[in-house]
Amino acid sequence: MIPLDLAIRLRDAGLVWQPNAGDWFAVPDRDMDDELFVLSNMTIQVYEVPDGSVIGFNGTTQRALDDLDKDEAVWLPREDQLRELLGLAFTALERAPDGYLVRGLAGEFSAESVERAYGEALLHLLAGRSGDGRPLP
Repeated sequence: MIPLDLAIRLRDAGLVWQPNAGDWFAVPDRDMDDELFVLSNMTIQVYEVPDGSVIGFNGTTQRALDDLDKDEAVWLPREDQLRELLGLAFTALERAPDGYLVRGLAGEFSAESVERAYGEALLHLLAGRSGDGRPLP
């Protein structure tokens, strides 16, 4: 799993979260930065309301949150989700002496974990997008 600081940088770079069951997320700035949550069909669900999406905690979660605006949560994409988001920009994953190396059309990105290497590559890809979200040539 990617660290919260990288997830925040990805969000700030324009990564959009469409919540699905099985997605991990954190709730920063509420004295819960170290706690991780997962969307499930029983305990934590996403509800659509007129103003957007709300994450509902169904009373079984520690600290008993009721509802949380989706924008208050930070998505922590899994390895498979990061790889899918890279799409055709991803070309190879290799083991490196100090971790992993992701090769892609935008360069090489190394990190101690696969998830972080994918996350750094995706961050670089998002930074190279135009204001309307299209990749730059």
